[in-house]
Amino acid sequence: MAQKLRVATVGAGYFSRFQYEAWSRMPDVALVAACNRTADKAEEVAKAYDIPEVFTEFDRMLEAVAPDLVDIITPPVTHLEYVRQAAARRIAMICQKPFCSTLDEAQQAVAAAAETDTPLIVHENFRFQPWHTQAKRLLKEGALGTPYQISFRLRPGDGQGPRAYLDRQPYFQKMERFLVHETAIHLVDTFRYLMGEVAAVTARLARLNPAIAGEDAGIILFDFANGARGLFDGNRLSDHAAQNRRLTMGEMLLEGAEATLRLDGDGRLFLRRHGVNEEDAVPYHWQDRGFGGDCVYLLQRHVVDRLRGTEPGAFMNSGADYLANLRIEQAVYESDRSGRRVVLEPEAA
Repeated sequence: MAQKLRVATVGAGYFSRFQYEAWSRMPDVALVAACNRTADKAEEVAKAYDIPEVFTEFDRMLEAVAPDLVDIITPPVTHLEYVRQAAARRIAMICQKPFCSTLDEAQQAVAAAAETDTPLIVHENFRFQPWHTQAKRLLKEGALGTPYQISFRLRPGDGQGPRAYLDRQPYFQKMERFLVHETAIHLVDTFRYLMGEVAAVTARLARLNPAIAGEDAGIILFDFANGARGLFDGNRLSDHAAQNRRLTMGEMLLEGAEATLRLDGDGRLFLRRHGVNEEDAVPYHWQDRGFGGDCVYLLQRHVVDRLRGTEPGAFMNSGADYLANLRIEQAVYESDRSGRRVVLEPEAA
């Protein structure tokens, strides 16, 4: 594929600006159309990123432009229908997370893409954050020895008071399932990326801010199929030490037989050998650009390289693979509701 990859988009909300900016940096990509249900927002992004055509109806855009790839950057309620329309035309797609409104809808979306053999990738970008990529590299190299446990303390500090989230993503206040469905799902995927498949979960969730509808704090224990353990400790009201508290969103520990790896709020990694008190900084390259160490660009670059055939291998975060995250999410809510440990079915683990 010598020509540029022709990309169309739908959606112009808060987070979409990271996607548009990332697309604009790729010399082998051409943004050919933007769609939004309100024309003024579509025209705004089209002007900002020199996009030649604007639409308010998704199906009309696909018919008129016939892109190589469509980036679906809209709320979950729209996902199933948009995926069906793109799949019917065999147009590859990236779909924003949260992916669909329910597990059943997500399964239908994956089935629709599979019927026409159309690539469907979920925009789950945390595993593309460079500190997680470096942690994966160290695990593969055996720097930590046998991995025992992973823990992440989510502390963005943006959830206090009656105006929580209103300036950036006001719909957060109305989500009946919030912390896990919208935020912790990032770490569910990251935990699978780093530690392997999940066999069981135990969860306790809570709502600390009465101004919102859903849960905003919780503790989730993970039993991995390989015998390792995981802990997600999330609280959107408390914060952590960082120059930008939205960079890593919190702090992580990866503990193994030979060493412990620590991630701080500024994206720095530190390795402490077993039996040694001092930590050593882990040097690695990353850019403090865009969102989360430029993870939006890195995810989109991954998809483009595989669509163009310039990089070998399968897509990460394919819709089919992402269903495992949604089954884990469902198990987390069931564990909290029932007050018991929930074992995932073998085919879902």
